[in-house]
Amino acid sequence: MKSYRKELWFETKNRREFINITPKVKECLYESGIREGLLLCNAMHITASVFINDDESGLHHDFEVFLEKLAPEKPYSQYSHNGYEDNADAHLKRTIMGREVVVAITDSKLDLGPWEQIFYGEFDGKRRKRVLVKIIGA
Repeated sequence: MKSYRKELWFETKNRREFINITPKVKECLYESGIREGLLLCNAMHITASVFINDDESGLHHDFEVFLEKLAPEKPYSQYSHNGYEDNADAHLKRTIMGREVVVAITDSKLDLGPWEQIFYGEFDGKRRKRVLVKIIGA
């Protein structure tokens, strides 16, 4: 059994962004040398997310609209959490989109469906944040 760990770092230009990290995760898998096993990829910040979905700009816009309806950024005063930072909405958006994904590794490849891609979702950006990639297998 082998184990591999790597941190991927991101600093977005905008408060909210979706970044396709599938190529970076594939690089990690290649570096690991693991042929069969499991890959965990998780956001290590409570206002960011890792999730799997389609890489389609219309869908990303729909995510943004959907999340803003459920947890609007403003007015900041609507949230008890807001005080030192005005990011309560980002915490809620992260909860909705999820913290991590687990992907099977089969024959040295991510075992994803035909349209599935791995994304980093940032909901309180403009600062450095990290994503953990942990791979175990043989």
